[in-house]
Amino acid sequence: MHWSSGMVAGIVAGLVALAGCQVESPPTGLEATCAKACEGKASQCSAHQCRRGCNLVLDRLAENETDHVLVCVADAKAACDDRAWARCATRIGVHADGGPPAPLPPPAILDVEGD
Repeated sequence: MHWSSGMVAGIVAGLVALAGCQVESPPTGLEATCAKACEGKASQCSAHQCRRGCNLVLDRLAENETDHVLVCVADAKAACDDRAWARCATRIGVHADGGPPAPLPPPAILDVEGD
C-alpha cells in the first residue's frame, strides 16, 4: 500500500487531535459516580467535600438513593459538611420516618423448675 504525504499528514493530525482531547472516562463505582454528580449539582461543595460526603452516605448509595441525597445536599443552605450529608441521608427513603421500630424485648425467662 502506498501512503501519500497527504494521508500521513491527515493521520498524524488526527492522532494529535485525539491526544489533545481531555476526554474523561465515566466514573466507576457508587462513590465515584456520586462524587461526579455532586460536583455538577451541589455548587457549594468542593470536589473533596463531594468525595467525602459520598463516602459518608455509601449505604444510601447502595440503596439507589443517590439522586435524592444529592438533591437534598444541593438544596441545603448550610455548608457542605458531614452534618449536611448525614442530615440528608436520614431524610430519604425508608429512613425518612426515623427507621424501623425498636426490636421487641426478649421474652421473659420462665422458671420451669420452680426454684
